[in-house]
This record gives sequence, C-alpha cells and structure tokens, in this order.
Amino acid sequence: MIESVPNFSEGRDLAVVASLCDAISTVPGARLLDRTSDADHNRTVITFAGPAESVAQAALAAAAIAIDRIDLSRHAGAHPRIGSLDVLPFVPLRAATLADCARLAVDVGEEIWARFRVPVYLYEAAARTAEYKALENLRRPGFGGKPDIGEGRHPTAGAVIVGARPFLVAWNIWLRSPDLDFAKKIARRIRFSSGGLPGVKALGLPLASHGVVQVSINSTDFEATPLHQVFALVEKEAREAGVPVIGSELIGLIPERALALSAGHDLHWLNLTAGSILDRRL
Repeated sequence: MIESVPNFSEGRDLAVVASLCDAISTVPGARLLDRTSDADHNRTVITFAGPAESVAQAALAAAAIAIDRIDLSRHAGAHPRIGSLDVLPFVPLRAATLADCARLAVDVGEEIWARFRVPVYLYEAAARTAEYKALENLRRPGFGGKPDIGEGRHPTAGAVIVGARPFLVAWNIWLRSPDLDFAKKIARRIRFSSGGLPGVKALGLPLASHGVVQVSINSTDFEATPLHQVFALVEKEAREAGVPVIGSELIGLIPERALALSAGHDLHWLNLTAGSILDRRL
C-alpha cells in the first residue's frame, strides 16, 4: 500500500479539481481519500492510496489533466510553485518501504517526461543530488538547476517535483492579522532550517480573501516535535505581539499517532473530523 499526495496549482476552478479527482478515482485499485482546495493559495492537495501500479497509473492520469488544463503562465496564488502538477510525493504505508517509493517516483517521473514532455526534479528519498533533496531548494527564487529527467520547462505546465518521503502533517495556523511580515517572522522562528524546531518547515502566507495571514507548516517529524509544541510556540509569539490565533487548519489527512502525541492539548482545529484521520480512512 502506497499513498500519494499530489499538489496541483489550481484551487479556484472546481471543475478542473473535479476532473483531477475523477481521473484518480477511475483507476482500478486507487482509492481517493481526501481533497483540500484553497482559493487564496490557488492550490489543491489530493490524497489517494493503493497498490504501487494503481497509484502510478492514477498519478499519471491526474498529471494528464493538470498539464492539459492548468496554465502556469496565467497562474496567481499565495503558495510557491514551479508546475501545474507542482509536487508528486509517494509515501510508504502497509508493507511498503521508502526505497519502493523512490523507485516508483523515478518510474513515474520518466513516464511524465516521455508522455507529456514536462521535465522532472527528484526530491527527498528519490533525489540524485544533495541540493535537490529539500523541496524548498527547488522552489527558491532564481533556482535554475537542470532537471533530473528531461530538460528546460514546459511552456504552460512548467516542471514537476517527484519524490518519496515519510508521512508528514501539512497544516496552517491562522493569525488574526493582515501583517504578512509578522507571519514570515514566526515561520522563521519555528522552522528547523532557521534554528527552530526539529522536523518543522514553515512559511508565512497571506489569505487575502479573509484579510488575515497564516503560518503554513509541514511537520515532517511529529515524533521529534509534537504538533502541540509547534502550536504553543506560534501562540506565544503571537500573544506577545498582541495578535490573536484563530486556529489550526489541517491540509489532507493526519495519522492517529500525531493526534495521540498531542492528546490533552487544544490546537483549536478549524476542520478536524473523524474522517481526517488516515488510519480510519484506510
């Protein structure tokens, strides 16, 4: 059993999003688990799982829709991106290993180039160079590294980042403030690469339609730093600046273990339900 969590650069045209979900759902053995779309980010995150071959075929079916219907040259959104299908990670679940997922990432990446002529960067466990291992390196301003598979950029679909990684929790903490610099300051304070918390990546992003900002977080090791510790530090920084914390928004699914490690702590979830728990969905 392998999970995939592709991120698409479309969160406003729900007809396109529906087509992406349909493309995945119609592949035998691929099980659609979750879809989260955000108009401010102009981004959709889809979670699905199944046997390796089913997951590969579902990923390619969704890639075909994204490349055909999402024009990156006309795209605007708060979240950084380099492609119509921006990120395509494979995650080991039952009886699968990270090495299995890395091999699958390379196979799918080669198919994306062969079928669609969209170049591919390989990241995390599938990376071929140390520079490409971290997703943020591939998205940094001015990055011009050569793709691992293919060459150049597709005129409307850009490039796609494909890889293999352990499970992570993607979530956002909303702040009742329009001050983007303040959200970026908190993101620097908590992310590990800036001297913050182990297993934490973070960005400050605007939510223009709500008139607020958020700290957008990837908890890549919730064992090392449980979610409540991240929330407590963000809340402390916000409180000292007189900024109220609105709450936590989950993107995709969350393992039961991540919730258990923060049991007894109120993270002010805005959208957590029983259906958000990966173990129960599987």
